[in-house]
Order: sequence, then C-alpha cells, then structure tokens
Amino acid sequence: MAWITLLLAGLFEIVWAYSMKLSDGFTKVTPTVVTIGFMILSFGLLSYAMRTLPLGTAYTIWTGIGAIGSFLVGIFILGEPATAMRMLAAVLIISGLVLMKLSSS
Repeated sequence: MAWITLLLAGLFEIVWAYSMKLSDGFTKVTPTVVTIGFMILSFGLLSYAMRTLPLGTAYTIWTGIGAIGSFLVGIFILGEPATAMRMLAAVLIISGLVLMKLSSS
C-alpha cells in the first residue's frame, strides 16, 4: 500500500508542478489554488508512505516521479525541446529510480 500511496504522491507532484507553471508566478487564481491543493495532497501522501518506507527511498522515488513526469509534461504539453542530452538525463534518472526501488526491502 505504501508504494501505491507513493506513486499517487508523485503523480500529484506532477500536477502541482504543471499548475504552478500555469499560475504565472501565482498571479492567476485557479492554477494557484490547484497548485496549493495538490501540494498538500502530494506531501500528505508522501508523509503517509514514509511511515513504512525508508526516507531516502521514499523521497528519491517521489522526486523522481515528479521530475520525469514534469519533464514529459514539458515536452508533450508545453512544447519544450527533447534534445539528446535531456533524454539521456531522463534515462539516468529512471535508472536511479529503478535501482533505488530494487535496493529497498
């Protein structure tokens, strides 16, 4: 259950990161409210997952899901460049996440 909770926390991190971008520096009300709401949900679920999972594992997986998800949102929704160097960086992050998951009991 902790892993499912952590996955949801990571997905909610992607939502709040994207809505933060849309908030234009917290000058637009709706994206700002969405950002704050999903931040609270994301942090709450992360905190719940940390009851069972080790700090290093939980935090690394959470930030990794957020980083890769936000990277993909940037490419596919915001039209950011998908250069070879950025793709390699994403592969390395995913490799680290897999290794972190495999190293936890």
